[in-house]
Amino acid sequence: MAIQSSNKSKIIYTLMAWSISAAIFFPIFWTLLTSFKTEAEAISASPSLFMFDWTLENYQDVLARSPYFEHFWNSVVISLGSSLIGLLIAIPAAWSMAFVQTKRTKNLLMWMLSTKMLPPVGVLIPIYLLFRDFDLLDTKLGLVIVMTLINLPIMVWMLYTYFREIPNEILEASRMDGASIKAEIFHVLLPIALPGIASTLLLNVILAWNEAFWTLILTAANAAPLTAFIASYSSPEGLFYAKLSAASAMAIAPILILGWFSQKQLVRGLTFGAVK
Repeated sequence: MAIQSSNKSKIIYTLMAWSISAAIFFPIFWTLLTSFKTEAEAISASPSLFMFDWTLENYQDVLARSPYFEHFWNSVVISLGSSLIGLLIAIPAAWSMAFVQTKRTKNLLMWMLSTKMLPPVGVLIPIYLLFRDFDLLDTKLGLVIVMTLINLPIMVWMLYTYFREIPNEILEASRMDGASIKAEIFHVLLPIALPGIASTLLLNVILAWNEAFWTLILTAANAAPLTAFIASYSSPEGLFYAKLSAASAMAIAPILILGWFSQKQLVRGLTFGAVK
């Protein structure tokens, strides 16, 4: 009886997991379908799931109208650049908070986390004015700086959590062998925490890739990433749903492929230290 009950529970949980996954994936699936429809079929009151005239015209129009690969390169530079710079700052910060704690460490961590609760529009004007005065508007460097700053609290928190799971005795043994702080971090700590570091990097690449608010405010043409590329298909003349879906599919495809191939590493890193 216990085995039958366990099997039933597994089946129920599996069905629930598949149902939730299908519900999450459906908007992406519908976007992909709409990208192959004509504009008339895309706005039809009774849309068809598969029985429609499939066309590549929307992708051809998008590629002809917009420099897709320029936007793609901007997204790569901004997301990867901000994540790498963030790691360079977050790793020593998380190391100090995890292994050289003071009575203010927890307060500092909570303050860093509280900055993520601030609505971006609350600091829009000062950041915009600073960017204007330092000639950072519509530059990749400016967006790299912004993305680094807004995602840095998450990176520090994630790395701090991973580092706390590493036994302090390992680091103490390296110090007794004469390792410097630099050697301790690079030759002892980083190899052990590599799964957590990799998942932190991947997660922040995804967050920076999907960031729309700052990219639309601080860019115009030269440094516009794929989020601005998508927004360009919303115009005063109306929404071109089929072309907008094609642009969205082209923008999310690279990050979906990255997530698919790195899912094992991402899951391993996110569960790092969860099981003793």
